[in-house]
Amino acid sequence: MPMNAMPQPSPASDLSSRAQPRPDRSDLGQSIALMGARMSFPKNAEIYGEGEPADYLYQVVSGTVRTSTFMADGRRQIGGFYRPGDVFGLEIGDEHALSAEAASDVTVLLVRRSAVLGLAERDGDVARQLWGATARELTRAQRRMLLLIKSAQERVVGFLLEMAAQSPGGNAVELPMTRQDIADYLGLTIETVSRTLTALQGTAMIELTSSRRIRLRNPAALQDLAA
Repeated sequence: MPMNAMPQPSPASDLSSRAQPRPDRSDLGQSIALMGARMSFPKNAEIYGEGEPADYLYQVVSGTVRTSTFMADGRRQIGGFYRPGDVFGLEIGDEHALSAEAASDVTVLLVRRSAVLGLAERDGDVARQLWGATARELTRAQRRMLLLIKSAQERVVGFLLEMAAQSPGGNAVELPMTRQDIADYLGLTIETVSRTLTALQGTAMIELTSSRRIRLRNPAALQDLAA
């Protein structure tokens, strides 16, 4: 969805009484939280499209955002998931390489890229934050490339451990994305993801308490499988 088709965002000055993403003073997200305007998107709504001008940077306030692209044969490839506090929309060029959609109902803060770049020119700390955030995106892409050469079991286990590391519930993981989202992220079929989860439950390493909730019963053994 083009930015000019979006509803008018609320200025950041109106957000003082509302929930904010967890600020990190060493992260670019702190600058976005200070300058950004808020927008909300329903589940599956497009936030920006692949190939559109990368005029804004975003920070997730609530919900989960997924980035994706479609391959020549029609398959969807998910590039990553972004949770509260995460910054997304960083690009090397002037256009978005992937589209971004709401994997659940989401609220984001957005700020013009030109404003952040202008601030970075005047403030060395912000410039370092910007470079740091860009480096983290490159590291994320590299990790994902390495993930795709692993076995199906290693991919699923690695994903569960990644989600657990980001979860306030520790070993109790609430998955905000669908099984199809997970499959498209891991480069697997949904059937393979489901079979692998069932097999892991059979070994008592995990417990599938619901379709979206998984408890890691033996994190140490899972770490060994993912290594």
